[in-house]
Amino acid sequence: MILSDRWIREAATTRRMIEPFTESQRREGCISYGLSSYGYDARVADEFKIFTNVDSAVVDPKNFDSNSFVDRKTDVCIIPPNSFALARTVEYFRVPRDVLVICLGKSTYARCGIIVNVTPLEPEWEGHVTLEFSNTTPLPAKIYANEGACQFLFLQGNEVCETSYADRAGKYMGQRGVTLPRL
Repeated sequence: MILSDRWIREAATTRRMIEPFTESQRREGCISYGLSSYGYDARVADEFKIFTNVDSAVVDPKNFDSNSFVDRKTDVCIIPPNSFALARTVEYFRVPRDVLVICLGKSTYARCGIIVNVTPLEPEWEGHVTLEFSNTTPLPAKIYANEGACQFLFLQGNEVCETSYADRAGKYMGQRGVTLPRL
C-alpha cells in the first residue's frame, strides 16, 4: 500500500523519518520540494562529485578511483554533456521496518534530459540519500542546490520484514554526505 501525506507527516514528526521536514510543497521561484499527496519531494544539497575523464580513469564499482570526478560545493552544478554527477539529499531519512521507499525523478529535470537515479531505501535504512544525476543531452545541464530533485514514495508491507537493512548491517547505513561505492 502506498502511504499518504497524513501518514508521512505523522512519521516525519513523531519518528523523525525525514529531517529537516517541510510540511507542504514549496515552489516559490524554485523546483518544488516538500510533502506532496503521496510522497515527499527531497532537495539536493550543495555538495557534488562531477565525473570527468581528464585523467582517463575507469569507473570500477569494485575499485572506485577518486580521479574520476571533481568535487564542487556550489549553488548551481553544471554537468557536462553525456556525463553525470553524484550528490546527496538535504534531508536525512530513517525508514521504518515495515516500509520500502522508492524514488523517482522530478518531471522538471526529466523534461530537460536529466535522469535522477536512486536505489530503493530498504526497511530500517537511514542516512542522506546519494543521488545520481545523468545528463543524457549533448549540452551542459544545471542542477540547483537546495531545490527539489526527486520524489520519494513510501510503500508499507502487509507485514514487517524478517530481516531489515539494519539487521544485515548494510554497508551504506548511516551515510552522511555524498557516499561513493563500497565493496
